[in-house]
Amino acid sequence: QVTLVESGGGLVQPGGSLRLSCAASGNIFNIDVMGWYRQAPGKSRELVATIAQGGIPNYADSIKGRFTVSRDNAVATAYLQMTSLKPEDTAVYFCYVEYRLLWSSPRANSWGQGTQVTVSS
Repeated sequence: QVTLVESGGGLVQPGGSLRLSCAASGNIFNIDVMGWYRQAPGKSRELVATIAQGGIPNYADSIKGRFTVSRDNAVATAYLQMTSLKPEDTAVYFCYVEYRLLWSSPRANSWGQGTQVTVSS
């Protein structure tokens, strides 16, 4: 079982910055992908950014150039550094992982509870 603990959400003014953290715990052989999705009111959950084990990131076009995803494999933690925040970034942000309990197992996935990010004047 994988537990994801998120932190760093809150209220910020347009143009400001926030840093989200997601710590994964459990008896996991390998976390292949870590990252972030978000869901605004009345909308579907959408990709924000992911990062693979080797450190290659993938970003949604809407945030590319403003957000940076990273991970610290030693402590199984992912980060999302958000800068130049816009009101349209307001959403619940969810941590996401793809992992294997055994090296030969297919990938499973897990979601965090979500943390609110509000960008407003």
